[in-house]
Amino acid sequence: MEKLFAIIFLKDAFDFLSILDKKHYEKILLNIRKAQIEPDPELFKKLKDDIWEFRTLYQGLQYRLLSFWDKTNSENTLVITTHGIIKKRSKVPESEVQRAKHLRTKYFEDKEKSKQKKR
Repeated sequence: MEKLFAIIFLKDAFDFLSILDKKHYEKILLNIRKAQIEPDPELFKKLKDDIWEFRTLYQGLQYRLLSFWDKTNSENTLVITTHGIIKKRSKVPESEVQRAKHLRTKYFEDKEKSKQKKR
């Protein structure tokens, strides 16, 4: 099956996954692969302000990987995963959404600088 998007994990997302038990991060990655193949709001859902979340419930823990879309290349749609949290309340804390927005801004600024250097 063709993937709907490719995924890039920023450093903070890798750091989050690296501290988890192997079975937990494997479940998160399995759910991400499922979301890449078929749209499912239980696995990948828009939060607000162009910030999305990969959702995984495993052994009573609610994992969230915050993300955003990079559609600047018409041939390769990307989802950039900024960081992860273990959710304790019903809503994702606003501070985590703001962190994802900050990382999104930095990603696009760095991408633009990189493009200008190549010219």
